[in-house]
Amino acid sequence: MSNTPTLPPGYSLRQGYPSVRDYIHLRSASGLSPHSAAQAEAAMRGSWYGCYIAYTGTSEPDPKDVDISSSNGTNSDEVIVGMGRVIGDGGWYFHIADMAVLPEHQRKGLGDVILKHLMSRIRSLAPPPERAPDGRLMGTYVNLLADVPGRKLYARNGFVDSMPHSMGMVQLLDGEGA
Repeated sequence: MSNTPTLPPGYSLRQGYPSVRDYIHLRSASGLSPHSAAQAEAAMRGSWYGCYIAYTGTSEPDPKDVDISSSNGTNSDEVIVGMGRVIGDGGWYFHIADMAVLPEHQRKGLGDVILKHLMSRIRSLAPPPERAPDGRLMGTYVNLLADVPGRKLYARNGFVDSMPHSMGMVQLLDGEGA
């Protein structure tokens, strides 16, 4: 999309989702919490939109540092190195999730490409904002949970801390009745 920055040589941005195997590998290798294959399948099936980055280059990084086994099987020389997805209702609420780039491919702008692409997709398909009778804007709401390593990326792309107006909260269902 037009505001998506250019990828370095050897990288390509693709619409859709990586294989379950690649999804699990990307989350684990990039420091995100682990999930099972069943959770990964359900996550991708229930998403509004997603994209991933494949690497087929032969220059940098050194091929001996690339885990070819994480390929999604479409090309034996291809490695899935980054991903992101959007959970949403298609109307006004969108949540960006699973932003991950393999450590050996970080600091190349790949996370920025993924985030800008996801935001461009939301902007192009979400209904336009309107004014409520009281004058308040009824716009599209995009949120995410920002781990420490991603906070600068998100801030550079217009995300702001929602405190003190609102605060994100979580509840981990651990099978113990929580």
